Amino acid sequence: MFAPAQSNARRRGISARARSPAVRRTLGIVLGLNALVALLKILIGVRTGSLTVLGAALESGLDMMNNVVGMMLVSVAGREPDEEHPYGHDKFETLGAIGIVGFLSISCFELLREGVTSLIAGGSPRAIGSADVSVLAATVVINVYVVWFERRRGRELGSAFLLADAEHTRSDILVTGLALASLVLSRYGLGRLDAWLAIAVALIIAWSGLQILKQSVPILVDERAIDAQQLRRVVLGVPQIEDVRAVRSRSTASGQLFAEVTIAVSGATSVEAAHHLADAVEAAIEREFGASQVTVHVEPI
Repeated sequence: MFAPAQSNARRRGISARARSPAVRRTLGIVLGLNALVALLKILIGVRTGSLTVLGAALESGLDMMNNVVGMMLVSVAGREPDEEHPYGHDKFETLGAIGIVGFLSISCFELLREGVTSLIAGGSPRAIGSADVSVLAATVVINVYVVWFERRRGRELGSAFLLADAEHTRSDILVTGLALASLVLSRYGLGRLDAWLAIAVALIIAWSGLQILKQSVPILVDERAIDAQQLRRVVLGVPQIEDVRAVRSRSTASGQLFAEVTIAVSGATSVEAAHHLADAVEAAIEREFGASQVTVHVEPI
């Protein structure tokens, strides 16, 4: 799960309404940089015939698609809770992160297929110029900046999509590095290694997709956000609570915590006193874990 982002979002108190346009602006900047990188890679890949460079161009093209899809999904995720979605729309953003995995799978399959085909056919890139190497190296620098910028904004805004997209772009750095190695090796007569490097690129993409799944799926399936014993300890720290009979918790991609607690109090406790105890439990959980939406059920002993 994206624990650092969640914790930052809680501390900063960023609302969904304010977060959504900020995430979209970040994606707009990243989209422009990814478009430049994709264009440069396509030009080099077509000119040299390097399979690894064309694979890197495909990866950058998928980055652009992710940015466009993300801007649309984040707009939906930023809406306030309504009658049909009383818990808000944050999970649409997590669905966008899962969508990134779909795009990664496409590029992984295509690169594997092309790499194996090239190995069988025995193909290699055409003549490589020093300008090709220099321009491709410049795209690596742009990718590094995109990862740094998107990660920083993702943590500040508590955005699962920005963090997932930064992870995708991080894999793009490795992909571009392999493409750069392919060009250099081709200049020294080792162009046949291009197909092997393309297969390595596909495996890197597959690994990135797995990491995104590991971070996103727990949110979609409502995996617990807080250890049950830790939550019980905080609740039992409130005076006059005799027992904690049940606790449940989950969180959204932006770090919004939802918790349900069933407490047991003395049967002689008045309705008004029970209400105050429930308020005290909510306040204790917020103090310990940050901004939360807590539902407290009170039962007599």
